[in-house]
Amino acid sequence: MSASILARYIDPAAIALGIAAETAEQVIDDLARRLEASGYVGATYRDAVIAREAAMPTGLPLLDDLAVAVPHTDPVHVLKPGVAIATLAKPVEFRSMEDPDEALSVRVVFALALKDKHEQIEMLQTIALMLQDPARIRAVIAAGSIQELLAAVAADDDKGE
Repeated sequence: MSASILARYIDPAAIALGIAAETAEQVIDDLARRLEASGYVGATYRDAVIAREAAMPTGLPLLDDLAVAVPHTDPVHVLKPGVAIATLAKPVEFRSMEDPDEALSVRVVFALALKDKHEQIEMLQTIALMLQDPARIRAVIAAGSIQELLAAVAADDDKGE
């Protein structure tokens, strides 16, 4: 599976580079506003994602002290499928998906707005594959432009999968 499914759903207007946020809720709020402004989600999406994140955290620890989060919610809040991405100026604490009592210092957040459960599973698998390559995550974090971020996300498309 390649990152092409991920790249297909990313709207450049829903990418936030180097945002200054203090909390997971602030990051989710920023990304939800971007998705809503572009017509991907309804007004209920933000609160639904925050509530789901509190009940079922989405922080994922990676190698080398890297961590990402993949907040999402039920399809009822989604108008059309899309993905928003934020890189953070400094790490923000998200709770771990594996151990909700563990706090992770997250640098990249992928907010998913998907209507189909199979689509959501495929997207999570695609992101999981990308996360196995710390160099790609570092490239996403270091991206100085939306084009650089999109190139880092789509990097494995060139490997002929």
